[in-house]
Amino acid sequence: MKRMLLLLAFTTPIAVYAQPSTQVAWTPETLNLVKNGDLSKGKTLAETCKSCHGDQGQGMKEVAGDADNEAIPAVPAIAGQLPTYLYKQLRDYADGSRRHVAMTGVAQALDDQQAADVAAWFGSLPVPVSKAGSQSLAKAEKLVGDGDGKRILPPCFVCHDSNGKGAKQDVPALAGQQADYVARTLQDYKSGQRHNDVYSRMRLIAQQLSDEEIKQLAQYYQQLH
Repeated sequence: MKRMLLLLAFTTPIAVYAQPSTQVAWTPETLNLVKNGDLSKGKTLAETCKSCHGDQGQGMKEVAGDADNEAIPAVPAIAGQLPTYLYKQLRDYADGSRRHVAMTGVAQALDDQQAADVAAWFGSLPVPVSKAGSQSLAKAEKLVGDGDGKRILPPCFVCHDSNGKGAKQDVPALAGQQADYVARTLQDYKSGQRHNDVYSRMRLIAQQLSDEEIKQLAQYYQQLH
């Protein structure tokens, strides 16, 4: 019952955010479009994605900068991601609900069918596998399994699944995701820089997480597969 109440607290619309976080409406037509995405066409379209997301959609970890070069941000793994989630992100980039210098142009060059095809292709690829680290992830394990009632934080597994596989249309799979990318994403939600989460769910959660909790959650999910 306690977990159900926590879930309801973060799935109930919040009136204070009047501006819609996304323009994507999950109508039966849109769901069927993504479900029936053409893998062959998606694979062809995805050739241009390899330079950033890797030849198997495995993404790239962050590259630290030095005195002569700027740091290169992590690129997310998109192999094995939910096609509906990938489709939503592409449409969000295209209409400005989510912003990124490179991805906005890429997404705007795709029509709805092409976005569905690309999403289907990457969703069909195996989830990247990472070696487990030796550091303690006790804080992350507690947040994933139990949440924190004092902060009204629901357990992460309620939405993202116990194995980090994601759920429904807009809850992403996190298993195998680049830790640097997860950490940066949570920080962006925390600051409000990213705001295409439905009902502000992740913004409300991330605002209550410490930097150490964010770091551990990122490592925790990268090791799942």
